[in-house]
Order: sequence, then C-alpha cells, then structure tokens
Amino acid sequence: MKSVLGDRRAVLVLVGPALLLYSLIMLVPIVWSIGYTTFSGNIVTGFTWAGLDNFVKFFQDPASWAAIAFTLKYAIVLTIGQIVFGYLLSLMYVFFLRKASGLIRTLVFFPVVLPTVAVALLFQKLFESAPTLGPVNSVLNWVGLPSVDWFGHADSAFWVIVMMDIWRSMGFYAVLLYAGIVDIPDDIIESARLDGAHGWKLIRTIVLPLSLPVLLSSIIFSINGTLKVFDSVLALTNGGPGNGTTPLTLYMYQTAFTYGDYGYGSTIAFMLTILCLIVTIFIFRSTRRDITKG
Repeated sequence: MKSVLGDRRAVLVLVGPALLLYSLIMLVPIVWSIGYTTFSGNIVTGFTWAGLDNFVKFFQDPASWAAIAFTLKYAIVLTIGQIVFGYLLSLMYVFFLRKASGLIRTLVFFPVVLPTVAVALLFQKLFESAPTLGPVNSVLNWVGLPSVDWFGHADSAFWVIVMMDIWRSMGFYAVLLYAGIVDIPDDIIESARLDGAHGWKLIRTIVLPLSLPVLLSSIIFSINGTLKVFDSVLALTNGGPGNGTTPLTLYMYQTAFTYGDYGYGSTIAFMLTILCLIVTIFIFRSTRRDITKG
C-alpha cells in the first residue's frame, strides 16, 4: 500500500478521474457563477459588463437587507429549535425509553423522508383561515379565541414555517445526537451516579461535555442548512405575504430565473456563501474559546 501511495502516477490514476469529475460538477459552476457577478443580463438578452455594480446594488437594495434579516432570524430560531428538541429526544431515547426507543425513533424520524410539498400542503390545511377554517383556527374558536390569518402576516407566517421545519427535522437531529450520547461509556455514567450525579446534574456535568463534539457538528450542520433554506419557504408561502418570508435563496432564484438578471442573482448567491462561511467560522472560534477556558 505504501509503495502504491508513494507512486505519483498511481495516485494520479486512482484519484484523477474522481477529481476531474468533482471539478466539472462542483468547481467549474462555482467559478462560472462568480464570473457572472461582474455582468448583468442573461443568455437571451445578452450580458453587459457591470464590474462591481452588482455588489454596490446588493448593499443598497432594501429587499436584499430584508432577505438577510429573514434568513438570519430563521436560521437562529430554527437551529435552536432543531438542536434543543433533537437533544431532548435523544436524551429520552437513551435514559427513558432505552431498548424500547426503536419504534419511537422511527416514528419521529418519518417526517424527514416526507416530500417537502406534501408537508407544506399539510401545514397549509392545518393553519388554513379561508375559505374554510383549518384545525388550528377551529381549536382557537372552540376555546373562545378569534381566528388568525396565519399566512396573511409576515410574523405569523414565519412561525408557521419554523414549526413545520422543526417538526420535519427534529427526528434527524435526535438520531444524530443519540449516536453521540449512546457512545458515552456506561462505566462513566454509573460512576457519576455513584458519586451522586442524577438528573440534570448528570446531564450538565457528564453527558453534555462528552457529547459536545457531535453537538457542535449538529449545530454547524443545522446553521448551514437553515441559512440555505429554499424548498420549505417556496412550497408553503412562496416568500409572502409580499416579501415578508423571502430568504436570500428565494430572492436569488426570483432575481435570476424570474426577472432574468443572472449577474445580480449570482451576486446574491455569492454573498450567501460568504454569510455561511462567516457564521461557521464564528461558531468554530466561539466553541474553541469556550473549550480552552473550560
């Protein structure tokens, strides 16, 4: 094996095709998209040189700032929801359900594999206010509260999107975090219990620190996924009402493919990439600082 890995020609033969395929599928479109940021127009109308005008336009565009605000708000709220509910479920799997958790894990994980459009249609019916009342508004009326036009206001529509995506994804993060908790050696847990650590104290002093690596991975995985939210918003609200629930991804899609401005759409995509990179670096540095202090 060492002789093969030491031979540059052998390495090139083994790695070259995969590297070439990766470059064609991933790297070339990325470079191509970055190149589009210096132009305006599209394939049909033709391209004109724009230089840095698209970046200036982005920072002066109120719609882009509204999309950034929604994207960050959505990412923070949903990441907290996914990790908190996923971690609580994983603790329940390990310490309460134990061997009987297989069926519950399967049922909770089931929404993850459902099509986004099907889930969106389900939640549209649940929170429907016209022409007929959905179950949620029916319950509100039953307890004496007025109906809510959930999709008629940006704030209420935001919370419906959040509830839908937490319901869809918490099973995935529960399984992911469960794998990290179940790997903690039993003798460490038993030793902590003999020393008087029970309940929240056991979780805070033993389980949480030992499951921190998988918890950090889950947070990074979640924040990067939520920053790039697209399908759930498109299927449930299509960015409405107005542009009240329009993330950067949907704004990029509308700009490039609805309005035909490939250059500005590529600029929005590039800025979203930078935003994801900044948030990931911030999480890494913050966690490393906390571990060093600990």
